[in-house]
Amino acid sequence: MSARPPDRGRRGRGERGAVTAELAMTLPLLVSLTIGLVWLLSVGAAQIRAVDAARETARAVARGDDPAAAVAAGERVAPEGGRVTISGGPPGGNVVAVATAQVEGPGGLFGFLPAVTVHAEATALVEATP
Repeated sequence: MSARPPDRGRRGRGERGAVTAELAMTLPLLVSLTIGLVWLLSVGAAQIRAVDAARETARAVARGDDPAAAVAAGERVAPEGGRVTISGGPPGGNVVAVATAQVEGPGGLFGFLPAVTVHAEATALVEATP
C-alpha cells in the first residue's frame, strides 16, 4: 500500500477566486465605514470649535470688551459659516453667548446624509468695572 501524500499546494476549483470575491464584497463596506468615521470626527471637531467660540465670546463681553468685537472674535473661532449671538444682563449679571454652525455631510455617495447643526452655549459673570 502506497499512500499518496496530500497535495497541499493546489486548491480545489471551487476555491479559486474566493479571496477576490470576498475582498470585492468587503472593500466597499470598509471604505464606507472609514468615510463615516471621518465625518463623525469632523462633527466632533466642529462641536468643540463651537464650544470654544461661545466661551471666548462670553468671556470677552464679561470683561468689558466691545460686544461687536467679541462676536467677531467668536465667529473666527467658530466652525466655517458659524454664527455667534450674545445676550447680556446688567452689570453684575450674566452674559450668555450661543454659537451654532452646520456641518455638511460627506457628499458623493453619502449625499443622502443630512447636515448636522452643532450648538454651544456659554455663560459668564459680568466683571465689575472699577
